[in-house]
Amino acid sequence: MHHFEYRGDELFCEGVALKQIAEAVGTPTYIYSHATLERHYRVFDQALKQSGKPHLICYSVKANSNLAVLRTLIGLGAGVDTVSRGEIARALAVGCDPKKIVFSGVGKRDDEIEFALNSGILALNVESHGELEAIERVAARIGVRAQVALRLNPDVDAETHPYISTGLTKNKFGIPVAQAKEEFRFVRAQKHLDVIGIDCHIGSQLTKTAPFLDAIYRLGDLARALAQDGVQIRTLDIGGGLGIPYKGDGGETPPSPDEYAAAVTLALKAFGDLEVTLICEPGRVIVGNAGVLLTRTLYVKQGEVKNFVIVDAAMNDLIRPAFYDSYHAIWPVEKRPADPIVCDVVGPICETGDFLARDRQLETRPQPGDLLSVMSAGAYGFTMASNYNTRPRPAEVMVRGEEFFVVRKREELAELWCNESVPAFLQNV
Repeated sequence: MHHFEYRGDELFCEGVALKQIAEAVGTPTYIYSHATLERHYRVFDQALKQSGKPHLICYSVKANSNLAVLRTLIGLGAGVDTVSRGEIARALAVGCDPKKIVFSGVGKRDDEIEFALNSGILALNVESHGELEAIERVAARIGVRAQVALRLNPDVDAETHPYISTGLTKNKFGIPVAQAKEEFRFVRAQKHLDVIGIDCHIGSQLTKTAPFLDAIYRLGDLARALAQDGVQIRTLDIGGGLGIPYKGDGGETPPSPDEYAAAVTLALKAFGDLEVTLICEPGRVIVGNAGVLLTRTLYVKQGEVKNFVIVDAAMNDLIRPAFYDSYHAIWPVEKRPADPIVCDVVGPICETGDFLARDRQLETRPQPGDLLSVMSAGAYGFTMASNYNTRPRPAEVMVRGEEFFVVRKREELAELWCNESVPAFLQNV
């Protein structure tokens, strides 16, 4: 569910017309619905209560790291899942409790590890033996004891796009389950490591519960075996990955939060009487349908074999269609009588891969100046944006009720090269 809907022939976000935002802020612009963020978090949180386990929702910052989005979710009780020093700093900047922060990622630098430890976060999710050695070394140098959770690779096929599948042995993520006991023994022998849990994440945009079940069952078997060795697991981090419907036509039927939670509850039986706190890392399911990308039509071009609707948003603003061949519905901001067109919706960038939709039927043929709303763009939209072709990234706006707020201003051109310099030897060339 989201709060983008037509009132008559005009598209609104909550109580604000998207046309009003375009007139005030310009395009392209990302627009986020505060009410949708709040509703999605509360529904997910309520669903997890059926597990009977204490739980912590650590929102996946990489999905959408805008400070207003983070503050909204943190204010509702969320922690965060981070994958860089910068993401940890963002969360701390808007008041996140360090004890609700987990730090994931396969390539943590020493300075990032030190920053996380000095910040007092809940846990570093460890992905390799080399990383364990690095954390022990850094923790010893600064005189702290590091809380770690071992991210395990359960070799489970998430049945998703190969670029966002993370739980197979051929993926770079996690420690093989067969190696887990050896790594836990290593941790117990270190003076500056305290293992608090186990962790896994098998992929993103999952549309079935079976992979979650399979992965948690495997972790449960391991946790019971570890308990027999005297290792008490306190946290179980099952990652995120729950998908959302992008097409909205019934073609995608990802599990609802209630269905997901029911599957997790069933799988937790594999842990027997072990007492663990459940940690989840949802991202897309919280923010994906809470945001849209607002763009304006520049030209309509009739080619020899295709029609092209050329808009002012491009692959640097929303790279998912080019990178994943992903689908985003495109709605007119103002409805007009039906005049269907099959077209590619493309941007101004000098790449054939610069498209937002290919061979898409739009019910109304856009005209130059018409506004279009690229739906389900709240996750991995702005966070993956770039300045390719020296293009400023979009502005970001949050709507709450009948008000809207610019939560990131559009970049000025001079800002794009403010950190560059021309050395003296080139000044007179």
